[in-house]
Parts: sequence; structure tokens; C-alpha cells
Amino acid sequence: QVQLVESGGGSVQAGGSLRLSCAASGRTFSSYNMGWFRQAPGKEREFVAAISWLGGSTLYADSVKGRFTISRDNAKNTVYLQMHSLKPEDTAIYHCARDSYVGGGLRRSGYDYWGQGTQVTVSS
Repeated sequence: QVQLVESGGGSVQAGGSLRLSCAASGRTFSSYNMGWFRQAPGKEREFVAAISWLGGSTLYADSVKGRFTISRDNAKNTVYLQMHSLKPEDTAIYHCARDSYVGGGLRRSGYDYWGQGTQVTVSS
């Protein structure tokens, strides 16, 4: 059983920064691509970023490119999302997720394990 636990959310003013963490249980964390998603009130969940199993490749949504950075530390079974220049439209619950396949390319869907999420609120 895989468990993903996010932390690091909070309330910031526009232009501020936050760093989210996602701690994963299980011995196979380093074999899987990981992703971050977000869901704002009244909106569908959307893809934010993904990182390959060794961390050498990343993929971003256009809306966060240049402001957010995804990274991972396989020794700590943790994936991170560093967020800069936050905007009110970044307000959402942020979830990390594990890709359902081993060894595939980065993608925006097809994730099978999800964390409970951490709230990010950006005020103007």
C-alpha cells in the first residue's frame, strides 16, 4: 500500500513563495514518476507538474512554467514543489500523485495513488 502525505501549504500574499513536500511510503518510490495536481473550488482538478523517477526530466503546465519547480529526493522518498511569484489564481488544494506505470514518459494523467492534499491560499 502506498501512502502520500503532503505538507507545506499555507496562506501567502501575491508574489510570495511556498514549498510543498510530499512524503511517500513504500520501497518502490524511486521507480515511479511523480506529479503534482491542484483543484480550486468549483473547478476540475488540473495537472501542475511531473518529474521522472530519477528526477532528470520534468513537465509543467503552462500556467506555472517559470514560477514552479518540481524536484525529488529518492533517499528521503519525498517530492517537492517550490512555488514562486504566487498569484491568487494559484489558490487551490494541491495533491501529489504517483504515476500508475513504471518507466513511462512524463504525462498529465494516469496516476493511481493520491495524497489528501494541502491547501494553498494566495491573497491579492
